Amino acid sequence: MTIAIANPRSRSKIWNHPSLVIGLVIIAAMIVVAIFAPLLAPHDPYVQDITRRAVPPVWYAKGTWENILGTDQLGRDYLSRLIYGARVSLLIGFSVVAISGVIGTTLGLLAGYFGGRVDTFVTFVVTVRLAMPVILVALAVVALLGGSIWVVIAVLGLLKWDRFAVVVRSTTQQIRALDYIASARTAGASTFWILMREVLPNIAPQLIVIATIEVASAILMEAALSFLGLGVQPPLPSWGLMISEAKSYMFFSFWLIAIPGTALATLVFAINLAGDGLRDMITPERS
Repeated sequence: MTIAIANPRSRSKIWNHPSLVIGLVIIAAMIVVAIFAPLLAPHDPYVQDITRRAVPPVWYAKGTWENILGTDQLGRDYLSRLIYGARVSLLIGFSVVAISGVIGTTLGLLAGYFGGRVDTFVTFVVTVRLAMPVILVALAVVALLGGSIWVVIAVLGLLKWDRFAVVVRSTTQQIRALDYIASARTAGASTFWILMREVLPNIAPQLIVIATIEVASAILMEAALSFLGLGVQPPLPSWGLMISEAKSYMFFSFWLIAIPGTALATLVFAINLAGDGLRDMITPERS
């Protein structure tokens, strides 16, 4: 048996939440672009052509339709790299949240349900984690292990679980005292069954909202690491790496920074819009 945390009337009308609709549309469009990148990209994003380096976008006087968004400093088609860069950003964002979500949710469930020494231990672990600045630890670890997409995913996934743990712990402490949990115990249900079938479904809306926040945060952190040269390594296209590679040309070819920067800002903005819309739907007092 489960209970509804959100107001059913507010959940039934997605169209009443324009921020959610706009955010989901933009995210869905970027996911489609990432999935079908080989079909949508007009050129190979890795092929270099020094004779066509720093060609401006088509709306400039010297731009051509052959390279709609121009080329970078190595003559690679910028639109193609931008499209493939969406794959990297989305892969990192969702992968980091999957790892951190599992860790944080597990710790939060155990602490909130069992309390006592388990809660004390988890609280101590969360406190230790909060005492470590994520970006500095990530920089140190990535510098030590070497930058790659999988190292970035692993490091950020192991560092960004605290918000999941704190929210899940608090919500589970409230749910464990409810009557239907006591009924499940009386009926002989196992602890695992209660946690998976009774507690977890009722905290799922909160987890979804946290996940949207953490996806945006992970994407920005990957961009920061790549900008510093410690994230995704060339020639793999990454929006943060594209900005980093273009910083030496920002006064001469501004579009090299503006285009990936706009794409990155749009994705993060869309994720935050979707998160705000979801929060409005599941929180009765905001309906």
